[in-house]
Amino acid sequence: MNPLYVGIDVSSKSNVVYLMLPDGKKHSNFSVPNSQDGSTQMIKRILSVLTSHSFDTVIIGLEATSVYGDNLVYFLREDAILAPYNRKIHVLNPKQVKKFKDSYNDLPKNDYIDSFIIADCLRFGRINNEVYVSDYRYKALQNLTRARFYAVQNLTKEKRRFINVLFKKYSTMTQEKVFSNTFSTTAFAVYQEIESAEALANMDLQELTDFIIEKGKNRFPDPDAVAKAIQKAARSSYRLPKTVNDSVNQVLSISITSMKALESQIKEFDKAIEAEMQLLPNVLTSIHGIGPVISAGIIAEIGDINRFPNQAKLGKYAGLAWKQHQSGNFDSEHTRLIQSGNRFLKYYLYKGAFSLVRCDTEYSNFYHSKYKEVNRFQHKRALALTARKFTRLVFRLLKDNRLYRAAE
Repeated sequence: MNPLYVGIDVSSKSNVVYLMLPDGKKHSNFSVPNSQDGSTQMIKRILSVLTSHSFDTVIIGLEATSVYGDNLVYFLREDAILAPYNRKIHVLNPKQVKKFKDSYNDLPKNDYIDSFIIADCLRFGRINNEVYVSDYRYKALQNLTRARFYAVQNLTKEKRRFINVLFKKYSTMTQEKVFSNTFSTTAFAVYQEIESAEALANMDLQELTDFIIEKGKNRFPDPDAVAKAIQKAARSSYRLPKTVNDSVNQVLSISITSMKALESQIKEFDKAIEAEMQLLPNVLTSIHGIGPVISAGIIAEIGDINRFPNQAKLGKYAGLAWKQHQSGNFDSEHTRLIQSGNRFLKYYLYKGAFSLVRCDTEYSNFYHSKYKEVNRFQHKRALALTARKFTRLVFRLLKDNRLYRAAE
């Protein structure tokens, strides 16, 4: 193999390219716009070097940089100019590149140096696998499942902010959890339509009961008791100055609108994900408690299961592996999860594991047995171990392409 090494430092506006010869010497270093035209210029310059030096292989590397490198990877993969050559594309972990750079003394930090480090990292061959560019159906599904992930995260953050602001208006109501669901339609109506804690405390009980019945669509088994609990909480809540109270009402109203919009987004994502999943085989929904959304999130991140030789590799890819702490005859029993891994896959595996704890006897028993083994971080530890167990099941079902049969 006679390769040309190409290191690319990617940014939103430009890509800095370093072309390195097999012996580590510099051929050239240049910058092109991060656009299709700029990438076309880069390909032409790479082709010129391949032709003039009779290279048969081109190894291209770039750091994982959020969305800025995705289009470039697609372009490099699809461009026909480099098709006659043995072309390999690697997307490197920035931590790996940084550690490699640390082996050099006193190198400055700039884009040209970074592109050199990437090229040299490729030359030393510390790269295990070529970048995985899956069937584009998986990429399309991944766009949806990741967007849903962010929408859920935003909704969670908005709910936290809402609770903090709600405390200002109804301090006792947030402490005593008067409503079984703090974010129900009836609860929102109380927060929005009743002006202040003072107004709620002085409201006629029958009028409040009728309000609860109307907003709850007559679903409360004992609306009178709910009304009494709400009024009791309002009477013991702090009273705000009118000017402050008015601003709090505005914030609560805007926050409620935001939460409803995010919930609507998530529903639309769910519909789109279910439609996209019709194009892909899915054996994971044969597991009771694993629906199309959770299974889609897992499958989108894994792609072709055959790229993982065993379940341990899949677990590590998801960040569900533990650090080893050993020296001499000492081997620590207390270890932490690794910090790396695919956070999207980890999220959906956790969601699936938690669902199985509620729906599957085997997983419920496993979770509770692990919960009882320690006195600290019981839930966190038990759920991580349950997710790791679930990972083994996912690997086997996808590898064998078979449906799940629960243990009897």
